[in-house]
Amino acid sequence: MKSFYFKGQRKLQSVMGGGAWRSGLVGASTLAGLLSLTVCAQQADQQQADQGTPVVVQPGAPGQPTRTLPLSTRATLPPRSSADVRFMQGMIMHHAQAVEMTALIESHTENKDLRLFGARISQSQSEEIKFMKRWLEARGESTSLPMPEMPGMDMSKQPMLMPGMLTPKQMEALKKAKGAEFDQLFLTGMIQHHNGALIMVKDLFDTAGSGQDAELFNFATDVDSGQRAEIRIMQTMLREEPLEEKR
Repeated sequence: MKSFYFKGQRKLQSVMGGGAWRSGLVGASTLAGLLSLTVCAQQADQQQADQGTPVVVQPGAPGQPTRTLPLSTRATLPPRSSADVRFMQGMIMHHAQAVEMTALIESHTENKDLRLFGARISQSQSEEIKFMKRWLEARGESTSLPMPEMPGMDMSKQPMLMPGMLTPKQMEALKKAKGAEFDQLFLTGMIQHHNGALIMVKDLFDTAGSGQDAELFNFATDVDSGQRAEIRIMQTMLREEPLEEKR
């Protein structure tokens, strides 16, 4: 009886061991197959890359694999509204005047703080102008704001101004000023200018169907937060007396 038990136990262990071995073999075979498919796919992509053929890959949703798309696949830009286009065109003009104002600083004042601040505005707004032009050109739009037709008016003498932009008379006064007078006119003028940009952003988002493009939305919100921060800086600079001693 004892001998039969041991023999039966050894037989059972042998059967179980064989089953586990076969199960492990099946699992290993499945894993090897999956790895083989992955390697083949990678080799195919690598072969395309080696041949100089671009590979267009679309990331999959969470839990889903990526897909290799046909080479004829073209990206599509999100829809934009006419208000989006006008905003970008108008902001290019708006930023251009700010850059023109900062260009006067070097020859009109020795105020070190104002020089540094002006350089910051010039650099940031120049880069933003480049971005806005690229955004418009990518969508086949003009980078200039179309001038409205007003019969009987010479628009060359009546330039169209975006909100907050300095009038020709204000710009002329800024160009003639020097030292502390220039500092005062520049800061008050640039605060006016920045407030105008905030109005433009508000008008954009108040227009139904506009501001939906992700790039434009991020840009407009950055303009809003950046201009508000710079307004606070300029207000602080105006309160500091006297400006001419900041050298």
